[in-house]
Amino acid sequence: MKHARIAGLIAGATLAATAVQAEDTLTAVHAFPATLIYTQSFLEFVDKVNAAGEGVVKIEVRGGPEAIGMFQQPDAVRDGIVDMVYTPGSFYGGALPEKDAMVASNLTAVETRANGGTELIDQIHQEKMGLKYLGWFDSGVTYNLWMVNEPQLDADGNLDVSGIKLRGNAVYNAFFTEYLGAQVIDLPTTDVYSALERGVVDATGWTQIGLIDLKWNEFLNYRIEPSFFSTDLGVIVNLEKWNSLSPESQKILQDVAIAHEAESVAKLRAKRDEDFAALDAAGMKVVELQGEARANYLAAAREKTWERMKGLMAESPQGDGNYDTLIGLFYDTSAN
Repeated sequence: MKHARIAGLIAGATLAATAVQAEDTLTAVHAFPATLIYTQSFLEFVDKVNAAGEGVVKIEVRGGPEAIGMFQQPDAVRDGIVDMVYTPGSFYGGALPEKDAMVASNLTAVETRANGGTELIDQIHQEKMGLKYLGWFDSGVTYNLWMVNEPQLDADGNLDVSGIKLRGNAVYNAFFTEYLGAQVIDLPTTDVYSALERGVVDATGWTQIGLIDLKWNEFLNYRIEPSFFSTDLGVIVNLEKWNSLSPESQKILQDVAIAHEAESVAKLRAKRDEDFAALDAAGMKVVELQGEARANYLAAAREKTWERMKGLMAESPQGDGNYDTLIGLFYDTSAN
């Protein structure tokens, strides 16, 4: 009896130890500084996972661009240096041009999750980069062009960017260069404040929210409407790491991601309204393109981005066979 009791205690202790050891842990980094609203959204997702997955799965955040450079993070997660990254798809668009379907989208992650668009993007990530695409966060927020000086319009009401020092990046350069005819200066987000301060640039594209967080509103005085594009921020996970997780861990991560996709849409749209009100109160002026100039501006943002996507897809070994399907899943033509 005594030996049996001792054996039982040992077996119980062994099972308890095994349960503790079975907890899955993923390391993570985020592309932008912790103060930015988008990063805060990702950190909320991490908190939700760690609460829902207590004892099963947890995410350990190692930092942002100070830990791994923002443009090096996609390679770092692909190579297994870190398990998870929260980043714009545009930061690895050379390897996965299909992300432009999200950039030019007029839908939210809720809609593309329902229609199969997100599932297709996940499949493409797995095939092309060895990554699991866990979720498209903070969708439904669009971009504006923001300027220091009063924008000039030509005789037809089109935006005239001649002489403007326009900050660009991989998200909007096709639109800025091929339609607007701008000479862009590529700068990472972390360098824009000092570039505005020193007059290196006097205009930039940026999303509808976050300008105040970044303090760029200290220099930028004009917002051009209409807005265009969509944020393409998502969570990518090293596929080998993903496949090593327990089914329970995978389910918790995926379920929380899907819920956060929906919750972040509503939360960030409310934040957009708050930011716009604060900027308006501080003197931000809005310049609205009208009529045909407005329509052409929006069409160019979309179509130049699609052209870039199709061209880069055609150059890849997988080809551009998914092009029409992606457009159909990520763009609602009836909304024009």
